[in-house]
Amino acid sequence: MTSAPAPRPALDPDRIAAPDGWRVEVTEATPSTNAVVAERARAGEEEGLVVVTEHQTAGRGRLDRVWETPARTSLTFSVLLRPDVPAQDWTWLPLLTGYAVQAAVADRIPEIALKWPNDVLVEERKLAGILVERIETPTGPAAVVGVGINVSQTLDELPVALATSIELETSERVDRTGLLGQVLGSLHGLQGLLGDTASLRAAYTDVCSTLGREVDVHLPGGPDGVEVRRGEALAVDDRGALVVSTGEGTFTVGAGDVVHVRPRQ
Repeated sequence: MTSAPAPRPALDPDRIAAPDGWRVEVTEATPSTNAVVAERARAGEEEGLVVVTEHQTAGRGRLDRVWETPARTSLTFSVLLRPDVPAQDWTWLPLLTGYAVQAAVADRIPEIALKWPNDVLVEERKLAGILVERIETPTGPAAVVGVGINVSQTLDELPVALATSIELETSERVDRTGLLGQVLGSLHGLQGLLGDTASLRAAYTDVCSTLGREVDVHLPGGPDGVEVRRGEALAVDDRGALVVSTGEGTFTVGAGDVVHVRPRQ
């Protein structure tokens, strides 16, 4: 019989190390932090708002997948950004966010890597998910950057079978308040790479475990509404798209679901 997990402490707003100019608000529960931040952005909120919830009850991942975990077991938050870069470089924002999360946790879990475009993995187990949404506001376009990191879930509490948490990987208790400060600091500090996508591309490629792998790319189309194309993931191009090689040539994937078929040799 599995024993019940120990009580999880709440986030301590007084100890959150927010980057300069960023404002962190902690809520006990909300359906979606992305929805809250998007509403605030449309009402004129400035860049730097961070909304964190102890329990997200209707979170969404990429492709509208449900992402929900027990209260106080995760870091679930959204950040409002207004990137001052050309529109074509906004495609790098999801990849940058994944890279920032990976960099913030790498000292605890050296094997941590990224699956294109922004899933954070330990081997093939998902540790964190990211959803970036571009919205129009009265003062111009804004990005709502949503992040969900599994922190203390047990195997029974994980949202999907092939997932993991920081505490499962390290066997150590994690202070979520301190971890939140680390992740926010990483995202804040790396924002400048949006203006230097060549450097961002090199840094991202270095920690992306998708490259060199055989992958199945799920795209809209086909008789069942989904077309699956298999090939080898060769590179990330200068817009952040994945370049895949097949027997019929290469193609690029700007948006789609990518599944790793075999482990890297």
